[in-house]
Amino acid sequence: MRSTIVILCVIALGVALQKGLIEIPRHWAPWAPLYIDDPITPVTQIKLKRLSSDREACLAALDTVPDGELSYIPMADYSPTANCPLTNIVRMQSSSVRFNQSFVATCPLALAWVMYERHALQPAAQEIMGSQIAQVNHVGSFACRNVYGRESGRRSEHATAEALDVVGFQFANGQHTTVINHWDDGGAMGDFLRAARDGACDTFGNVLGPDYNAAHADHFHMGMRGFRLCR
Repeated sequence: MRSTIVILCVIALGVALQKGLIEIPRHWAPWAPLYIDDPITPVTQIKLKRLSSDREACLAALDTVPDGELSYIPMADYSPTANCPLTNIVRMQSSSVRFNQSFVATCPLALAWVMYERHALQPAAQEIMGSQIAQVNHVGSFACRNVYGRESGRRSEHATAEALDVVGFQFANGQHTTVINHWDDGGAMGDFLRAARDGACDTFGNVLGPDYNAAHADHFHMGMRGFRLCR
C-alpha cells in the first residue's frame, strides 16, 4: 500500500511539472543548465559531474560569468604524455583573482573553482580578513602520476587535470597567508584558511588539507572525484 502511494505521488509530481503547475528553481533542477552565480545547492555537484562528458554545455556554463571577470582558453583534447590523455579541458588564466601561473584544468574543475571563488572564497576573505583575494598561489593541476607518486595503484586526479593544489593566498591589502605557516596560528589567518577549506566542499568532490594527512600539510587539494569529502 505504501509503495503504491509513493508511486502515485511521483506520477502526480511528474504531471504537475510537465504542465507547469510546479516550478522548480533552476539551481535545484538537475536537468537545468548551470549558471555561475546561481545559489549553490546539493544539486550543483551533480551538474558539475554531468558536464564532464558535455564539453559544449560546460563551456556555456563558463560563459555565464559576467564579461571581463574570467579569462580562459578552451583547449583541444591532447596527450601531454602517452599514459595521460586530457579531455574537455581549458587553460585558466585569471578570474576575480590572479594566479601565480596559468593552469590546465578539466572544464568542470574550472567551473567548480570559479563558483567556489565567487560564492565562498571571496566572501570569506572579505568577512574575516577585511580584504578581497588578489592572487591565488598553487603548485599545479596536471601531473601524470599515481596517487602519492606510487609506482602502482590508481591514477591521481592530477593525471587527468581534475584537481588543483593551492598553497596560499595574497590579499588586495597586501597581506598573504600560506597553508603551511598559518593553518594552526589560532588567529584570523587560521580562521580564514579553515573557512576557505570548508567553503570549497560545496563545489569540489573532495577537499584535502592538513587535517587529512601529512602529505597535505602545506596545501589544499581540491579535486572533482567523490562527493563532499572534506578533511
